[in-house]
Amino acid sequence: MRICIVGCGAVGSLFAANLARLDDVEVWAYDLSQPHVDAINANGLRLTGAGDVHAELRATTDASEVPPCDFGIVATKAMHTGPAIAAVAHSFADGAVATVQNGVGNEETVALHVSRVIRGTTFPAGKVLEPGLVQWDVKGDTTLGPFEPQPGAMAEIEALADACTRGGMPTHAVADARPAQWRKVIFNAASNPIGALTGLTHGRVCERPDLRVLVSALVDEGKAVAAAQGIVLDADPEDLIDHAARPEVGYDHKASMLQDVEAHRPTEIAFLNGGIARFGRELDIPTPMNDTVTRLVTALEDSWT
Repeated sequence: MRICIVGCGAVGSLFAANLARLDDVEVWAYDLSQPHVDAINANGLRLTGAGDVHAELRATTDASEVPPCDFGIVATKAMHTGPAIAAVAHSFADGAVATVQNGVGNEETVALHVSRVIRGTTFPAGKVLEPGLVQWDVKGDTTLGPFEPQPGAMAEIEALADACTRGGMPTHAVADARPAQWRKVIFNAASNPIGALTGLTHGRVCERPDLRVLVSALVDEGKAVAAAQGIVLDADPEDLIDHAARPEVGYDHKASMLQDVEAHRPTEIAFLNGGIARFGRELDIPTPMNDTVTRLVTALEDSWT
């Protein structure tokens, strides 16, 4: 089995390194960071923190070097989905591509370039410490299922889930991945922007009653939008938020949006809170809190230019 990780940042590196430990899986990574790619090719990819892994794999910044693959796992930031999958689409002429990205709308973008798409959601998190070295902050499960308009076959989805699980990334193949996806979307949309706007870690946001009430208001709007689509969440995002705030889980974890703000990088706000708000408008569900934080984070990004 050959798998290409499209976007080898923190989350992509977690999948790449763990999958590369398997004898029956050949892993390629496509990423635009030349220092990161060079370090991986020279010394392998290392994970530290929640798991210590050192794995050998092939990495490249040249999409034309990526060979035909059985599977792709897209792990770029949501705003980079289109250019990334367009560059490597030739590698998946006979393969299926999963997205494990934040937000909504990524599957639709992938489907413009490949024929079989897998809807995915993942909870592990971390950050790139230096080229070739990634800190694994949070462990968690991944869920994969068919993207309804252009689905990967269940046999394919089960094979990819099995490989990820054997590699150390517990993954479930399900018939409908939307409940898990929207649980994660609501979780991220409720916690990420508050952390990004205040500079606080997940645990510090949750221990403040004045901020926790804002988180819950964002959760309630997300739940209403999911319910209007007929999606029954597989768990309550509120419980997930509280679990992640525990010291042994993710109290000190800086959300990816906060990491982006600190680095003055574009955030995924348009695909998280902006995505919930877009669905809300289409379904006539009010989302004033999601609209507000979208405007605030967008204005913060504009202040850097």
